[in-house]
Amino acid sequence: MSEAYQTKLSIVVPCYNEEAVLKETMRELTEIMDTLVRERKISPESMILFVDDGSRDRTWQIIEQNTLTNQYVQGLKLSRNFGHQSALIAGLETAGKYSDCVISIDADLQDDVQAIYAFIEKYHEGYDIVYGVRDKRDTDTFFKKNTALTFYRLMNRMGVRLVPNHADYRLMSRRALAELMKYKEENLFLRGIVPLLGFKSTKVYYDRKERYAGESKYPLKKMIAFAIDGITSFSIAPIKFVMNLGLILVLIGMGIGIYAFVVWLLDHTISGWTSLILSIWLVGGMQLIAIGVIGEYIGKIFKETKRRPRYTIEWNTLSHKQEKPLNQGQTHSYE
Repeated sequence: MSEAYQTKLSIVVPCYNEEAVLKETMRELTEIMDTLVRERKISPESMILFVDDGSRDRTWQIIEQNTLTNQYVQGLKLSRNFGHQSALIAGLETAGKYSDCVISIDADLQDDVQAIYAFIEKYHEGYDIVYGVRDKRDTDTFFKKNTALTFYRLMNRMGVRLVPNHADYRLMSRRALAELMKYKEENLFLRGIVPLLGFKSTKVYYDRKERYAGESKYPLKKMIAFAIDGITSFSIAPIKFVMNLGLILVLIGMGIGIYAFVVWLLDHTISGWTSLILSIWLVGGMQLIAIGVIGEYIGKIFKETKRRPRYTIEWNTLSHKQEKPLNQGQTHSYE
């Protein structure tokens, strides 16, 4: 038996209210797995692990039913909604115990599943981390495209090593996953953590598609919160910015004071109501922003010191494995 054929692959798919798209996702990923097994690129014992992040629709029922009819499908049900990054780390940590390499992909089918073939080829070439990178952003709105590019540039200037146009579509080897699990912070930003691991890595480019069905789970509010988490998790640049801005305002205030003193010596009338009110609003606003920035960091420290679990598993089909009626080569059904 070839070494490639012994490679156990796990595909981790975080899910939150994905009832509309889940069956199609299972169908496409199962076809990928069948092809890779048939070509002896991966072991028949490979799996697709769907992580239900506290969905309120029939997501878990679909996953659970298909664990009985699809030889690859396994499920991990979290006790409530912990957020995408926590659901993803739960899946990676669980799959890492059974796999030689793990691929993470969202359930919405926007990331091209055909790129998985290239991921596996790169893994067999000796790469520990393979990043799925969008070749272009034609499916994005003008606002989303430009804000995303601005975010990457901002993070780069602050010294954070991000892979531009890469989300959470990637392959990681067993040893890369083992190192990732040593990062215990609760405020997870995996796109920033994974490049810190330092293993041999490469990129696979693909074209991102429109969402197959359902609604986006990342509206503007969540995107902004995600960006703030990324910035404050990896850099203290915002605090330095506020401090420097404070110094600038102090210098401006000193300049205004000198100007007012000179005008007073020259016996000119000073009409100071407007400038006074503007100064109060400007300085007061900056103080509130500074307090907010510092509070964001203090809040993160507060969360980290409590050392609470990042997720809670309610049900794991791998721990309650039942005999499945299908063998390799049989037709798969999607309940």
